Amino acid sequence: MRISVSRHLSNEALCSRCSQSVALNIMPLIAAYLATALVLVTIDYLWIGILAKPLYQQGIGHLMADQPRLWAAAMFYLLYPVGLMVFAILPNEHAADWHKTAAAAAMFGFFAYATYDLTNLATLRNWPIGLSLIDTAWGTIVSTTAALAGRAVLNWLVPS
Repeated sequence: MRISVSRHLSNEALCSRCSQSVALNIMPLIAAYLATALVLVTIDYLWIGILAKPLYQQGIGHLMADQPRLWAAAMFYLLYPVGLMVFAILPNEHAADWHKTAAAAAMFGFFAYATYDLTNLATLRNWPIGLSLIDTAWGTIVSTTAALAGRAVLNWLVPS
């Protein structure tokens, strides 16, 4: 990752007198992060809030809060795209095609969501296995889609 980041932050950009240069060179990273986060939030909202809402209510409705804790959701949606940037987008930004980014993002999503779902299966009474399988698959899909959007923005702003 250090090599990737250094591509965006040149030696002159690292100098404290050149803050404008830093701002110009870091903008592609910020734009890629924002694109990743926006896609993640948008399609996750559609999934959780509309499409799969009945599935979650049927499977774990007895565990769900009347109102979601927005601070916790905000923390997730701020942090998770950082993980996608660090583990999927930046290490593979120089790859000739998008397949390596997609594979890394899919693995990241699979392991992150599987950790959550398997922990719940191990520790919570009556946690539905079917919901865990669907949720883990969803995590794989949403992570891949969001990371590819972030990579597309990064490659558009900083062509190889």
